[in-house]
Amino acid sequence: MSNYLEVLTPQNSQIIFIDQQPQMAFGVQSIDRQTLKNNVVGLAKAAKAFNIPATLTTVETAGFSGHTYPELLAVFPEHKILERSSMNSWDDQNVRDSLAANGRKKIVVAGLWTEVCNTTFALSAMLEGGYEIYMVADASGGTSLDAHNYAMDRMVQAGAVPMTWQQVLLEWQRDWARKDTYDAVMNIVREHSGAYGMGVDYAYTMVHKAPERVQHGERIGPNPAAN
Repeated sequence: MSNYLEVLTPQNSQIIFIDQQPQMAFGVQSIDRQTLKNNVVGLAKAAKAFNIPATLTTVETAGFSGHTYPELLAVFPEHKILERSSMNSWDDQNVRDSLAANGRKKIVVAGLWTEVCNTTFALSAMLEGGYEIYMVADASGGTSLDAHNYAMDRMVQAGAVPMTWQQVLLEWQRDWARKDTYDAVMNIVREHSGAYGMGVDYAYTMVHKAPERVQHGERIGPNPAAN
């Protein structure tokens, strides 16, 4: 029996990255593509920080889609990449085996495209595998905003849970007293969370007087020019 009332924890969840490849990203129109990649990499770093079992899948790498983002691969340099021919990751036995080996029924999903690869995987994994799907909307993208939104609606109607990448990160952290992951979370936030990250940098350096994250040359001036 699915239990979506349980929050995500580092112990009860796993993650799958579906087809985060350039040719797939070229077709995305539902989100700015640089923002998309930022969110995907931020989510990947979150999974790494919390030791979340991760599965990476690709489709038609040589024939169509190209290689997975280097920034994503850099987070998981030792991971095997599960290549497929089907648009539905669930159709590949290697993917099913990877998910089953992780032994966790809550699957966080970030993939391209929302209306094809994400939707078919989510529906199949819920129906045939008994998995709970947590679909990361802003680390996924569709060929139009309508395509993305209606696909999200369809998955939600079927029982999937819509989330954002930062929501996943902070749900895994849950308590700022958990110092073993605190610094890693703050680093991810500062690198990938936009204004939130800028605020953390400001608070660290201006309020708590911590050193700047990046060292730079001598600050010179001001030196008002003579009239």
